[in-house]
Amino acid sequence: MAGLPDKDKLIRNFSRCLNWEEKYLYVIELGAQLPPLTEQQRQPDNLISGCQSQVWIAMSTSTEGQVVFAGDSDAAIVKGLVVVVFILYQGLTPQQIIDLDVRPFFADLALSQHLTPSRSQGLEAMIRAIRAKAAVLKAG
Repeated sequence: MAGLPDKDKLIRNFSRCLNWEEKYLYVIELGAQLPPLTEQQRQPDNLISGCQSQVWIAMSTSTEGQVVFAGDSDAAIVKGLVVVVFILYQGLTPQQIIDLDVRPFFADLALSQHLTPSRSQGLEAMIRAIRAKAAVLKAG
């Protein structure tokens, strides 16, 4: 995910947004940076249930043991949220992903209070799915 900001820069960029509309546009901009999924990645196993939009998240491990993410969504804002979640987890091992609660970061970004209930539920579904997939990767 070259070219994406790290966690600290993401938080700084969000804090520079003057209002929710700017944050919304920034999230959409982040989503536009996701590389397209391959046909192999766009499989039903990678489709996240619990999201109103279609969301695919594929995960593998690098030779260094870090989780590598790929994802997509049919909704621009959701695609951006996928990127935000990926940024929060990037560079981590499966165990670190299992252990990390990213919800406080969404509070820091002031995103939580601006998402519709269905988007909040979808975000929770993404986080649960990533942690479950990390457990599978850890088990080998």
